Parts: sequence; C-alpha cells; structure tokens
Amino acid sequence: MSLFKRQKSTTDPETLRQLKAWVYEALDRPADVPISISQLQCHEPDCPPVETVIVVMSQPPQTFKIHGAVEAIAQADVDRVVRAMPL
Repeated sequence: MSLFKRQKSTTDPETLRQLKAWVYEALDRPADVPISISQLQCHEPDCPPVETVIVVMSQPPQTFKIHGAVEAIAQADVDRVVRAMPL
C-alpha cells in the first residue's frame, strides 16, 4: 500500500523556476546543482494533506519539506526551512 499518491503535475513551470531560484539563493548554491521538487499527497493519520519535498542534489544531498502545495510556498517558507537546517 502506498502512503503517498503522486498526481500528474499541473504546477505552472514558472512557479517551479521561482521556487528553485529561492532555494539556490537561500543556500548560496550555483545553478548547476540539480534540484528536485515533488508535491505529495499523504493519506495517513496525522500527516499533512499536501507536502512539498525539495531535494538539492549536492554531496551529501539536502532534503527540505514544506507542508503545503508548491503554489502556496513563499520565499519566507524557503528561508525558514533552510535556516532550520542543522549545521
């Protein structure tokens, strides 16, 4: 049984580009480091209904999770999860 269902993306490509730009800026990473963004729906108790997972393919990879849809994420949300990352 799958805990997450993945639907075909209907997210505006410009919204994804903007989100990636905020991640690059917040982490001070060059644009040639790949970033993966996935929006997942969880159907388990105590799980947010929608979660956005951002993976920066650096060495080692860095993963950030934001509770909410891609379209609802603001630059402040990205800054918050990056600041919360342990050093």
